[in-house]
Amino acid sequence: MEVHFMDGKEQLEKSRERIIETIAQNIHLYGLTPSAGRQYGTMFFHDDPLTLDDMTEELGMSKTSMSTSVRALSDLKLVERAWKRGVRKDLYQVKDDWYQSFIDLFSIKWRRSISLYSTTIRKSLNELNKLAADPSITDDLKLMVERDIEKLRYVQDYYEWLDRLVDAFEDHDIFDLVPRKDDIQEGK
Repeated sequence: MEVHFMDGKEQLEKSRERIIETIAQNIHLYGLTPSAGRQYGTMFFHDDPLTLDDMTEELGMSKTSMSTSVRALSDLKLVERAWKRGVRKDLYQVKDDWYQSFIDLFSIKWRRSISLYSTTIRKSLNELNKLAADPSITDDLKLMVERDIEKLRYVQDYYEWLDRLVDAFEDHDIFDLVPRKDDIQEGK
């Protein structure tokens, strides 16, 4: 059975729209709104970079909304500015490496969390160790303090492990454990 060009084009658009909507539904994992997901999905299917005007026209959203979303997508390193001779407006395109985009996002979010927890735990452990060494506290209080110290050391060990995990992502060692499909096919 022969597919007519318009039928084929409609099928293509339907397929793309399904993917764009799925991206919009899942973009919250990156801390973004569904409209930013639609914008990202739309950009994904364009081979050439787009201006904010292009995106506004295609998605029917305000230029301000497009600008806010593209800035958020750019901050998370999901899109990047592009350059094209003769075009004076800012152009944006989806970054080609989804693996690296995930690593960047994962690293940014977890490094921030690790830093916050590490600082807090270190400060609390210092205070609790001083309190545990205070001869004037009761035995019951000393026991509670020692339990808290054990718990915080456990959490500290966890965040040290998480820091090494982020290193494994950033150094691409993660691909030794969970290879990309291309790496498996090439025998890496």
